[in-house]
Amino acid sequence: MQSTDLGNKESGKIWHRKPSPATRDGIIVNIIHNTSDYHPKVLRFLNVAFDGTGDCLIAGDHQGNIYVFDLYGNRFNLVQRTAQACTALAFNLRRKSEFLVALADYSIKCFDTVTKELVSWMRGHESSVFSISVHASGKYAITTSSDTAQLWDLDTFQRKRKLNIRQSVGIQKVFFLPLSNTILSCFKDNSIFAWECDTLFCKYQLPAPPESSSILYKVFAVTRDGRILAAGGKSNHLHLWCLEARQLFRIIQMPTKVRAIRHLEFLPDSFDAGSNQVLGVLSQDGIMRFINIQTCKLLFEIGSLDEGISSSVISPHGRYIASIMENGSLNVYSVQALTQEINKPPLPLVKVIEDLPKKKLSSSDLKMKVTSGRVQQPAKPRGSKIQTRILKQDLTGDFESKKNELPDGLNKKRLQILLKGYGEYPTKYRMFIWRSLLQLPENHTAFSSLIDKGTHVTFLNLQKKYPIKSRKLLRVLQRTLSALAHWSVIFSDTPYLPLLAFPFVKLFQNNQLICFEVIATLIINWCQHWFEYFPNPPINILSMIENVLAFHDKELLQHFIDHDITSQLYAWPLLETVFSEVLTREEWLKLFDNIFSNHPSFLLMTVAAYNICSRVPLLNCNLKDDFEFFFHHRNNLDINVVIRQVYHLMETTPTDIHPDSMLNVFVALTKGQYPVFNQYPKFIVDYQTQERERIRNDELDYLRERQTVEDMQAEVDQQRVEDEAWYQKQELLRKAEETRREMLLQEEEKIIQQRQRLAAVKRELQVKEMHLQDAARRRFLKLQQDQQEMELRRLDDEIGRKVYMRDREIAATARDLEMRQLELESQKRLYEKWKEAEGKEFCLRSAKKASALSDASRKWFLKQEINAAVEHAENPCHKEEPRFQNEQEDASCLPRTSHLNDSSEMHPSTQISLNRRAVEWDTTEQNLIQKVRNLRQRLTAQARHRCQTPHLLAA
Repeated sequence: MQSTDLGNKESGKIWHRKPSPATRDGIIVNIIHNTSDYHPKVLRFLNVAFDGTGDCLIAGDHQGNIYVFDLYGNRFNLVQRTAQACTALAFNLRRKSEFLVALADYSIKCFDTVTKELVSWMRGHESSVFSISVHASGKYAITTSSDTAQLWDLDTFQRKRKLNIRQSVGIQKVFFLPLSNTILSCFKDNSIFAWECDTLFCKYQLPAPPESSSILYKVFAVTRDGRILAAGGKSNHLHLWCLEARQLFRIIQMPTKVRAIRHLEFLPDSFDAGSNQVLGVLSQDGIMRFINIQTCKLLFEIGSLDEGISSSVISPHGRYIASIMENGSLNVYSVQALTQEINKPPLPLVKVIEDLPKKKLSSSDLKMKVTSGRVQQPAKPRGSKIQTRILKQDLTGDFESKKNELPDGLNKKRLQILLKGYGEYPTKYRMFIWRSLLQLPENHTAFSSLIDKGTHVTFLNLQKKYPIKSRKLLRVLQRTLSALAHWSVIFSDTPYLPLLAFPFVKLFQNNQLICFEVIATLIINWCQHWFEYFPNPPINILSMIENVLAFHDKELLQHFIDHDITSQLYAWPLLETVFSEVLTREEWLKLFDNIFSNHPSFLLMTVAAYNICSRVPLLNCNLKDDFEFFFHHRNNLDINVVIRQVYHLMETTPTDIHPDSMLNVFVALTKGQYPVFNQYPKFIVDYQTQERERIRNDELDYLRERQTVEDMQAEVDQQRVEDEAWYQKQELLRKAEETRREMLLQEEEKIIQQRQRLAAVKRELQVKEMHLQDAARRRFLKLQQDQQEMELRRLDDEIGRKVYMRDREIAATARDLEMRQLELESQKRLYEKWKEAEGKEFCLRSAKKASALSDASRKWFLKQEINAAVEHAENPCHKEEPRFQNEQEDASCLPRTSHLNDSSEMHPSTQISLNRRAVEWDTTEQNLIQKVRNLRQRLTAQARHRCQTPHLLAA
């Protein structure tokens, strides 16, 4: 069983070697779809459908990838990605490249497999569509969901009708009957109705099934002629309805292992005229059993408990079964392989009784227990005669029996009977039978000695004349031809030997010994007298064929003569290639089964029979090129007809012209050493050998001389080439020098231009630098000016702040002075009033003490005055007030009596001193105010001078 993984490929081959399904399971190929992502997973196939031819099928997986598989062309293609799971498929539309797919969003789309484009989009269902049935004409389609069925016109993709039902009664299936205009609708209540497609008129309703075997129908199937309906459900019973009689005519009970039926489908047969007899029943265990509904016998089954089947579809011609497995893969089965055991031919009616070899017959030897297969019909009289004749030969013709005995226990007569019955030998045993018929000795030592001689000089360049793609096949052909040439010298000069040997080399390329001995046996027996007219074609053999053709078909021979077509054109191409150019592999093998089983003249008769069977196209040929093409290419001719014609010619050809009388019987190769082959004109071969040797020697001499001349010519040519090369080199050097000089001049010019450009750039840079410096200088000056202005503003602010502070201090000082003056004036007035009062009081009370105290008071006052004068001299402004205070304190400290006593004496002087001090204080205040005003004017002048200095610098 071959397995194919689709992977991420969009197209490719389904299988890579020719499938050979086994009879046991019949699987042609198993198709899986694995993704190659980081987390690989299996994409499960959900639905599959065949097209009308049955050689193409379409399948969709649960991710919406839809593939088309061409089983005839061995190709698959990804035709659509719908991105959602498909619930139903249909591929048998009127336009063969279109298909319908029902998707998970309840819509139906129509795509084209060639252009991969969307053709139409049909909506209308409100639940998932699980069935699509297409009319036999491909014009209409019915889509079915659980709640409704809709009829569509596939020409316009418009909905024609809609089947609405009650919610309580669901739909099981609605489909077209094959090859009719009737629609069958099956509901969940087991009611089945038939409707006319055009008018939707109800034609009939099937009666209810009997209560004894009443089941709820789930699945249905109809034969291709539309006469029998099979229905099943959750039971092991099958109901077969006759739709013409509209009644249940058979109930089939499946095996007890079957508890429910999941799918039904009839197996088509090309020879039953649509009345299918084989029904496929898929049960709940995943096994699909195929039964004969007439004999109720189980024929074969597919699937197993380990690899169960989910659903199956059978191709319209009944060759393939496509099954979706429970693991999501897709299996394609060959019905021919599954039914091989069933379709075996019956055992032969005629049995041959043979005598024991190499023993004398006795009465005990005649007693035999004959066992044969079942005889289905009585033997015919002719068969009895044949059996009697064979028994007589066994009793009386012991020599003939020995002659027919072959190695390995085979009998040539029995093989001929088998060959006439089946037309060919079994493929499995063909090589074994050929080896027995040809009685190959298998001389390993002799063949090894031939191979050890190496490749013959004639076939050293074989690939030039016969280019073969396979290197292995070319090597085997070269060794075989070399062995033949070493065996007999004639084969080294035979031009058609590669054509003669090639089909056998291709057939026996894995066993070179058998290949060599088969070809040698063929040459000795079936190529008799071929080399008598060497190197010309065998005129004698061609004359035999022409005589047979003249006897059996004079018209064809006359046609050849009229168009100047000789036997070298219509017979020799077939002989020298042993029919390998005009027959396929199977036809060629079938032909040589008969050639090796008969007399060597059978090959010559085959040439005549091939011409006779091809007389119609040959009689229509008028040009020589047409005849040549006909005998060198394959033609539409049945090889079985040709073989029957050969046997007819073998029996009806007269003895005088029959090649049988001119050719010897079969002779096998000798054991141990191969026989000497000298059936050719030796003098011609020797002469040719001598001439060839002479020509070879002359050619060698010529080759040596030519080699010498060629060597001298080569030296001269070499010298001339060297001289020419030297001159060319010198010329190239001169040109190179000129080129370099021009390049230098150009480079100098470029350098000068670059220097000029650099100077200009330098000037521009200098100008830019000057502008930048000037701008930088201006910017620096402006920065300095801004800084100076900021400094001036800061100084102005500082001066203003100091002036303001000084003004405030001066104002405060002035106010203090005014307050002090006011205080002094008030003290003065108080003092005057006190003095007056004190004087009056003193005058009144100290009259007695005036004289005593006047002296002391005067002294003390004078001392105080002197101290005050001294202090005033040192600090006239700041000491006045303390002095005055001290005076007051001292004055207050004096005893009131002393003041009173001296008041009359000290009052005038004290008054004068006080007046003097007041005048001095006024003068000092005026001087201080004048000094403050002068300082303010000086500071203002300095500020104005500083403000004018930046303007002068800027100018």
